[in-house]
Amino acid sequence: MLQDILINTAAAAAAAAPAASNAESLQKLGFSHMIQNLDVISAGVLVILVIMSVGAWWYTIVNLIKNAVIRTRADRVMRTFWETPNAQDAIRFMEEQKANEPFSKIALDCAQAAAHHQRHEGSRLVEALNRSEFIDRALRQAVTRESANLENGLTWLATVGATAPFVGLLGTVWGIYHALLSIGESGSSSIDAVAGPVGEALIMTAIGLGVAIPAVLAYNYFVRVNRDTYSKFDTFAHDLHDFFATGSRVGEVKR
Repeated sequence: MLQDILINTAAAAAAAAPAASNAESLQKLGFSHMIQNLDVISAGVLVILVIMSVGAWWYTIVNLIKNAVIRTRADRVMRTFWETPNAQDAIRFMEEQKANEPFSKIALDCAQAAAHHQRHEGSRLVEALNRSEFIDRALRQAVTRESANLENGLTWLATVGATAPFVGLLGTVWGIYHALLSIGESGSSSIDAVAGPVGEALIMTAIGLGVAIPAVLAYNYFVRVNRDTYSKFDTFAHDLHDFFATGSRVGEVKR
């Protein structure tokens, strides 16, 4: 009776040993095990991906706030400018807008160009450029400047979206390389020998994709939103040119 119990206990222990070994091996697939066993290359890849992700999320949040503010104020700023009977009052209203409000800055540049040209009537400046050409040049410069400000951070988002998967792939290749070294050293391809390097490879792949996908989505979104804002810049600039070059708007009054 006692002998049978001892035999059964030994058999159960022998069966449980591989299971316990596999459980320990599977734990090596986790993120914590990877962090504890990072070498210089893997640590460098992880740091680069973290920097990319932080920068991408920073520019995403900043541009979301900036575009939301611009789109919220744009119609009100333009409508107030056109509905203000006195041109000087309209310009003062534009001067009161925040520094990051682009439509007011375009209007102010146009007004300053018109005033500058008027002050220099009879000079060589006026002979070289008529009023319309001088205002048009100022408007083009203002629209180009404000358009460039809208694109702040898009280069970073595009770069992260294009390169983060390949940076993660470098970590993947490095993990597979370690797995092959482990197989060569141990002479075994068991899960215990390759779990750590394989886990590192899979995690690096996932991190690379996790950094790239939000950056690509954000970049495409901001490109589409900015396209609408550029169109409003152009429309507003044309109306400003008509107003300051001729003294009256051509076409339908903006409401």
